[in-house]
Amino acid sequence: MLRKIVALKRVLYDAFGHFDADDGWAMASHLAITALMALFPFLIFATTLASFLGAQAFADTAVHLVFDTWPEQIAKPIAREVLNVLTVQRTDLLTYGVLLAAFFASNGIEALRTSLNRAYRVSETRGIIYRRVQSIAFVLIATAGFLVISVLLVFAPLLARLAEANFEWVKPYMGTITLWRYIIASIVIVGGLFAVHYWLPAGKRRFVSIIPGIIFTLIAWLIGSTIFAAYLDRFSSYVTTYAGLASIMVAVVFLYMVSAIFILGGELNAAISRYLEARARVG
Repeated sequence: MLRKIVALKRVLYDAFGHFDADDGWAMASHLAITALMALFPFLIFATTLASFLGAQAFADTAVHLVFDTWPEQIAKPIAREVLNVLTVQRTDLLTYGVLLAAFFASNGIEALRTSLNRAYRVSETRGIIYRRVQSIAFVLIATAGFLVISVLLVFAPLLARLAEANFEWVKPYMGTITLWRYIIASIVIVGGLFAVHYWLPAGKRRFVSIIPGIIFTLIAWLIGSTIFAAYLDRFSSYVTTYAGLASIMVAVVFLYMVSAIFILGGELNAAISRYLEARARVG
């Protein structure tokens, strides 16, 4: 038992120490701002592509998938503005504007890559063209995934009624469409975390080795979001301090917290790997 406590202490000291020493707080700020700047271009590009393919209900679905897991005080005003932007009719799928939106959306992926490279303590050896193509591929895959989910959610009520009519045992498990949105959004987050930890950083990692950091990230996000939402409910002075900019400032602070936790997840994986390698050498 004592040995486990000592091991945990060493791993945490290594993870938090490296996070602080290697500009983790500054990287969290960079990641938060870049993510906010990439969010609108990604949703504009994805919605335009979906409209071109005939998926008119995509905008509402995409907004729910992105913002359903955010605290309501943060998500509601931003989601409303995002919907206002996305519901503007666009026919410029192949024009420079939408292609640039895809490029700017990929900047968010590049910020994730840079943060994870630092967290995992690896040097990037892949070419800039390969990295940018991979980032745009991530954007296209995310768009395709959101598109498939939006189509499924359109048919979800029909499929639910068919299932209930033919299979009695599924009735207790059939919730509202809102419940399914939460479930799907959670699955998207978990799948996205595995994808970025496994493929974005340089080098190779075993699938099992990235699980501790992802579990830490999910738990810390849940706790942090709950505390931040409670703070906004009771003690927040953002509205009086920032007036019309309150919503965007709250989003920036929230994304900063989320980004710091995300980077710490990578730091934790790296610290555990270093500890296990050190034990193996001693052994």
